[in-house]
Amino acid sequence: MGRFRMMFKLTLRRQFIAGVLTSTLLLTGCAQHNSHTTLYERMGGQPTIDAVVDNLLYRIADDDEVVVYFANSNIDLFAASLATQLCEISDGPCTYDGPPMDRAHQTMGITDAHFNRVVEYLDAAMQEEGVTLAARNDMLGRLAPLYKEVMRLR
Repeated sequence: MGRFRMMFKLTLRRQFIAGVLTSTLLLTGCAQHNSHTTLYERMGGQPTIDAVVDNLLYRIADDDEVVVYFANSNIDLFAASLATQLCEISDGPCTYDGPPMDRAHQTMGITDAHFNRVVEYLDAAMQEEGVTLAARNDMLGRLAPLYKEVMRLR
């Protein structure tokens, strides 16, 4: 009976080790597969980006302090331009051909508080539209360098 238990434990140990190795290889394969997925794809493509932009615009419209910065904007053009820019920044198939950020925002007098509020609204819009935390962080990280341009000629 002792020999049977020893053989049984050895078999279980081998199965456990084989399972761990298989799981590790599978997870490594998944991680490598995900590394080839663009942020655009991880966000859900153009339908999600368009939904995020619409969601963001409703949030801005509900904020009396922020909406004034968009008073002289063609909202449809702005929405299309922002969606295109988010698509390009996320490695999607779009090419943003609008004005540079410093020119687009010059003389608007944007404050850090209002800039940060729009970033919060963007994050909340992405979250509400089902964008994962990792993809949201990636997008916000890619947008962060634009802060200097947006605020340069205020």
